[in-house]
Amino acid sequence: QVQLVESGGGLVQPGGSLRLSCEVSGAIFTRNVAGWFRQAPGKDREFVAAIKWGDESTIYGDAVKDRFYISREQEKKMVYLQMNSLKPDDTAVYTCSVDNTWGPIQTLSTEYEYWGQGTQVTVSS
Repeated sequence: QVQLVESGGGLVQPGGSLRLSCEVSGAIFTRNVAGWFRQAPGKDREFVAAIKWGDESTIYGDAVKDRFYISREQEKKMVYLQMNSLKPDDTAVYTCSVDNTWGPIQTLSTEYEYWGQGTQVTVSS
């Protein structure tokens, strides 16, 4: 059983930065993948970034590549999403997730089992 709590969302101007945090409770193992997804009203959930807990390998969605960075702190059981050069199109609810497949990093939300409540990020001038 894994519980996830996100924080750090808010209102930011275009070009600004935010850092989202995800606190992990429960057991998480080296083969788990922690990911960030986002969803805007009326749109499908979109893959943002994911990190393998053990070796810290990462994958990013095309829309955020070179702007967003995912990381984790094993001791604190925290997952972070550093978001830079934010655009209005980045506006969405961002949700932390952990898979339970213990396989390669996946970009499909259906491959993830545990989800936080989400934190709102609004990019607007």
